[in-house]
Amino acid sequence: MKRIALGFQHVLAMFGATVTVPLVVGYAIGLSMSEIALLLQAVLLAMGVATLLQTFAGSRFPIVQGSSFAFIPGLIAVGSGMGLAAVEGALIIGGVIEAITGALGLIGKLKKLFSPIVTGVTIMLIGFSLADVAVQYSFNYFADPTGSSIVTSILVAALTFITTILVSLQGKGTLKAMPVIIGAVVGYVISIFLGLVDFSMMNQLSWFALPKLMPWGMPVFDVNAIIILLFAFMVSIIESVGDYHAISTIADLKIDDNKINRGIASEGFSCTLAGLFGACGTTSYSENIGLVALTKVSSVQVVQIGAVILVLLSMIPKFSGLLASIPAPVLGGLTTALYGMISITGLKLIKDKVELNDRNTLILASALVLGLGAPQLPAEFLSLFPKIISSILESGMAVGAITAILMDQLLKK
Repeated sequence: MKRIALGFQHVLAMFGATVTVPLVVGYAIGLSMSEIALLLQAVLLAMGVATLLQTFAGSRFPIVQGSSFAFIPGLIAVGSGMGLAAVEGALIIGGVIEAITGALGLIGKLKKLFSPIVTGVTIMLIGFSLADVAVQYSFNYFADPTGSSIVTSILVAALTFITTILVSLQGKGTLKAMPVIIGAVVGYVISIFLGLVDFSMMNQLSWFALPKLMPWGMPVFDVNAIIILLFAFMVSIIESVGDYHAISTIADLKIDDNKINRGIASEGFSCTLAGLFGACGTTSYSENIGLVALTKVSSVQVVQIGAVILVLLSMIPKFSGLLASIPAPVLGGLTTALYGMISITGLKLIKDKVELNDRNTLILASALVLGLGAPQLPAEFLSLFPKIISSILESGMAVGAITAILMDQLLKK
């Protein structure tokens, strides 16, 4: 029973952030509540399966796999423009490429391209590119563009935000590790009293159902969609390598190139499965590494129990429906802090690892300006470019990463 409780704690630690990904994507691309519930069901299954693969066949570290924020801008761009079938196809192909990269031991060679300044500015742009989404959720723009619920929406978003911040700053022990979950619960309860929660869909969902393969139809393999998500895969790989080193240090486990390559290969294969399940991309989860450091419990079996719990939860449609009923303003309050923290993470990486001399400052400034500016180009102007170019220009993360990589390689150090 103790191991089951510890496994469930891993589920709770990752739950707030990882469930936010499909909720954010679902609202942004205009899915109905029943479709968001289906997406959540697929995500829970993908997370559980990915964690089992990582712990049994990948790095074999006690590390949990969850939905990555790095994929959100690309998922929204592809999902809103080409549909979720194109997301399925892009994840399948991107996952195969990542798996091959790991299997062939190419991570060490590719790491030369991803210096701290490249990685830092790319992570910063992920958070910046999602800033408008957080604000639109706070005002309930996607669900109510007329603004009739604007007062109650702002109230819910503000109280959710304040709760999340207070728990993060003032919470103790286990409580401090779950600010997103506590913030979501408080915001949800307030939303019920203010009439923002719709329970009607939950009555139509069954208690038990197996997730379906390719729920959004046959995958569409669009080159533009694949390229957009490849930049998210790039960031995911960089984050995961860092997570492997972190968990090896915290849990006092041996780490070598073989384990890293196996871990990345496992993550790639899991993303391919996520595409087949109709889910979002998965990656290693830093939140759970923090939990290992907090509890001093580094058992792989405990993490595997958590993975089994996730798979079981994916078979309860009513549970997915409950998550799907979380109103957008609650997400707005949560993501205001979360997305900002993503950008700050990139900034801290640059502060700690990059000397801000003239060369590096120029790279950082150029990548930020182009990464922030390119997605602001009018749609009618972007239509003048070949589709593959316009798709890249629409992704601030992609533009910033390309700019930083090219300048970092071409400018003399």
